[in-house]
Amino acid sequence: MAGPAFAQEATEAAELAAIEAGIAAATDTAFIFNSLLFLIGGFLVFWMAAGFAMLEAGLVRSKNVAMQCMKNVALFSFAAIMYYLIGYNLMYPLGNWSMGSDETGGYLGAFGVAVLEAVGIGRDGADDYGYASTSGDFFFQLMFAATTASIVSGALAERIKLWPFLIFTILLTGLIYPIQASWKWGGGFLDSQWGFLDFAGSTVVHSVGGWAALAGALVLGSRIGKYKDGRTHPMPGSNLTLATLGTFILWMGWFGFNGASQLAMGTVGDVADIGRIFANTNAAAAGGAIGALILTQILYKKPDLTMVLNGALAGLVSITAEPLTPTLGGATLIGMIGGVIVVFAVPMLDRMKIDDVVGAIPVHLFCGIWGTIAVLFTNPDATLAGQIVPIVIVGLFTFVVSFVVWLVLKAVMGIRVDEEAEITGLDMAELGMEAYPDFTPS
Repeated sequence: MAGPAFAQEATEAAELAAIEAGIAAATDTAFIFNSLLFLIGGFLVFWMAAGFAMLEAGLVRSKNVAMQCMKNVALFSFAAIMYYLIGYNLMYPLGNWSMGSDETGGYLGAFGVAVLEAVGIGRDGADDYGYASTSGDFFFQLMFAATTASIVSGALAERIKLWPFLIFTILLTGLIYPIQASWKWGGGFLDSQWGFLDFAGSTVVHSVGGWAALAGALVLGSRIGKYKDGRTHPMPGSNLTLATLGTFILWMGWFGFNGASQLAMGTVGDVADIGRIFANTNAAAAGGAIGALILTQILYKKPDLTMVLNGALAGLVSITAEPLTPTLGGATLIGMIGGVIVVFAVPMLDRMKIDDVVGAIPVHLFCGIWGTIAVLFTNPDATLAGQIVPIVIVGLFTFVVSFVVWLVLKAVMGIRVDEEAEITGLDMAELGMEAYPDFTPS
């Protein structure tokens, strides 16, 4: 009887080994695809930096184009360093989500530099880092921090000094953004106590950039000649072709922004959800563009290209808080309302004499708030208090801290160029070079 018993035990052992090998292979596959999602999403969001640069370069006057390009390259570079030195660990208390941190309900993360996984880790090493690579997570999350700073750049264009702006960028990406982001995405109190839902950052990213931009615009003041004799004097951008290119680049990058915020691509369900997010993101952008197109035709008798471009971006910001649960029709409507908001908000700011060169505050702040509220209409897990209270908390924190920082910078080193430099243009005054020297009269 010993022979059959031993044979049965050997068969069971072989079956168990096969099952364990299958589980290990499935785990490896999920780890690989999850990490790949972060990497692909990360470089798509990185490409949005080019979109912001081209959008801003097209919407400022030609004498300030080189400065906008400089600011966008420099802000991204400083963001990368500050997020490594401080921001990443502040955002994810005592480590990060992919390493299995169970810290929840906190108000402030840990101070320390980001640490990636070891070189060439195997399956055993990967088990210590959760279901995706820490390096991929860091790379992806960094792009969101840089995006927040890019929002501020365009609103304050054509009259702010370079270095005060970059100092503010350092504080925004190293401290302000990561602290409030930890309250939601780092398992902080907005997530654990309020059940706040913000899938990819209508509030956490976009309205934060908008609040920081609004504070800066109030402290900085408007451009010379923008508001005179009770009227608003338009200051047309230098190159609407570049602005259009920038919009399409941002539209493309948003697929990574929202799609990779699914944070997993290891199952059939995850991949299907990512496809749904892509489709809804695109629908919202289209809805925003069409909403602005139709409304400007009605109001101004001619469609306004700059409004349509910002309408598309408004739709994208509006859907970012919840791009998964809406239907295609619902996503289109959410985006369309965003486009309508922009068309009314831009002249409203002008009436208040708040000078926003590229329309960043209406797009990112106003539509960020709208998008966060719109979650209530498509996600049954959302609650009114759970959405409204975090909007107020994040808004107050970001605006007050940003306002104080801008005031300190203004008092210590000055944030605005002098009148002569502003009239000459920041390209020559601040950089000593021009974006279009062949078109400048000698």
